[in-house]
Amino acid sequence: MKRLAWLTDIHLEFLQPEQIEAFLKTVHTTNPDYVLVGGDIGGHRLMGILEMIEFSLQVPIYFVLGNHDYYNHSIAAVRDAVRTLSLVSAYLHWLPLCDVVQLTEQIGLVGHGGWSDGGYGDFMSSSVMLNDYIYIRELRGLSKSERLAALQQLGEEGANHIRKVLPLALERFQQVFVVTHSPPFIEATWHENKTPQPDDPYLPHFSCKAIGDALLEIVPQFPHRQVTVLCGHTHSSGQAQIRDNLQVLTQGAEYNNPQIARLFEVE
Repeated sequence: MKRLAWLTDIHLEFLQPEQIEAFLKTVHTTNPDYVLVGGDIGGHRLMGILEMIEFSLQVPIYFVLGNHDYYNHSIAAVRDAVRTLSLVSAYLHWLPLCDVVQLTEQIGLVGHGGWSDGGYGDFMSSSVMLNDYIYIRELRGLSKSERLAALQQLGEEGANHIRKVLPLALERFQQVFVVTHSPPFIEATWHENKTPQPDDPYLPHFSCKAIGDALLEIVPQFPHRQVTVLCGHTHSSGQAQIRDNLQVLTQGAEYNNPQIARLFEVE
């Protein structure tokens, strides 16, 4: 039996070092064999916080990045730094570099942060202006149509990774966890404790249709395998059963109050 601790949207950049240490001690006391982290980890303090997480937990940590993890930087620069750190770290594993991870003989893991890609709802009519479009270099100063094109490219990048690794995982394992950041389906995009209507102005900014489309292409080909998607981003919790063998868990969050999303016991 293995224990998985899932964290997401912990936003440790808002905490003092002693508060971060206290939270990580709480995680450590659950005795996880693996820690899965679904993005929005440390914002502009990401690299130092990843090192704190590694030092405190000293178990394999499989993570993706969220939009806040790129704030005050460029996407390219953050990814280069995370790639370098992961390649030399004993415990930190950035999932886009990992392909398929074996957790147990029956359980596999894949993941990519994805991106809220404007695929659901009406992006061009939405008046929502996320901080992403101000504080992330590649998204700053764009027209609305240019921004949508950039978001679509980021979402498709995540989808292509899932198309590459998920079939390989499902060929090997009875159950596969998919860790991502933005919910991949409307039904899983819980916001303010409800799922949005298709005309909700936040929907295009809170969900990744490209990864949802990839999941719907792949999962029906493996009807006897189970896929569980772990996501966050919206800071509201919910559960969506998309297909008989495809479930999405969306975890809520609160700034300045990081929590363990869930502990899984797997064989």
